[in-house]
Amino acid sequence: MKSVLATLALTTALTLPGLAMARPVTLTTQLKNYGGDGAYLAVYVTDPQGAYAGSLWMAGRKSKYYKHLTDWYRFTGGDTAQINGITGASVGAGRSLKISLDLADALFDAGYTLHIDAAVEDRRDSPNEISVPLTSEGAGTAVTGRSYIANFTYDM
Repeated sequence: MKSVLATLALTTALTLPGLAMARPVTLTTQLKNYGGDGAYLAVYVTDPQGAYAGSLWMAGRKSKYYKHLTDWYRFTGGDTAQINGITGASVGAGRSLKISLDLADALFDAGYTLHIDAAVEDRRDSPNEISVPLTSEGAGTAVTGRSYIANFTYDM
C-alpha cells in the first residue's frame, strides 16, 4: 500500500503539482566523454524499503533498448506506460541532461532514493549508475557515476 501511495505522490507531483505539496527540482547529469553512441538513461525513485516508487525521466526513445536499463526494467517489466510522456532523446558522450520538474515534498528526507540506470550501444550496461538519497542536505552535492556519468546533482 505504501508503494502505491508513494507512486501516487510521485506522479501527482509530476503531473498535477497544485494537488500535492511539491517543490521544483532540477536534475543535472553530465556524461563522461566515453567516445561512444548516446546513452539511454532511466531516472527513477525507490521507497525506503527499496521498492520501485515511480519513473521521473527516460532519455532515449527506442523501447527495444530499455531492457538494457537493467534495474529499471526489473522494477517495471519494461512497461512503457511507466514513462509515457516523460521521454527525451538519448544523451551524447560528453553532453549534459538537465531536467526541471516538481517532486512531492514527501519524497525528501523520508528515505527515498533517486537512481539512474545507464546503457550505451555496444558497451557494458550500467545499472544503478547513480544512487542518491533524496535529502534537503544533499541538494547541490555532486555525485560521481560508476561508468558513463561524470557527475549528477539535484537542486531545489
